Amino acid sequence: VQLQASGGGLVQAGGSLILSCVASGRVLNGLAVGWFRQAPGMEREFLSAYKWNSGLTTYADSVKGRFTTSRDHAKNTVYLQINSLKPEDTAVYYCAAKISPGGSPMNSDYDYWGKGTLVTVSS
Repeated sequence: VQLQASGGGLVQAGGSLILSCVASGRVLNGLAVGWFRQAPGMEREFLSAYKWNSGLTTYADSVKGRFTTSRDHAKNTVYLQINSLKPEDTAVYYCAAKISPGGSPMNSDYDYWGKGTLVTVSS
């Protein structure tokens, strides 16, 4: 599975972004897709885990209410919408795919990672 995250950019605080994670090489049926981010000097942080088949999402407590995942089955794509952006949301955002059932907040549980997309939020 090859993953490509995109949609990052420079946005003002309070704005919104939709990040995309496009998968190629296989369909995402049966997989879980996680979103993570890494700010400079910080560890990679779990954001959400989306179970492709059920459409159920687990969110980190820190992003509940502002982050929403969704999918486009035909495009084999998972989206992460971020609302009410804050300067502390500035980070490189990554998507990852997990073969074994169920979502997970653990980096090490994911089998495939895409290159990240940079989100910069100005105050």
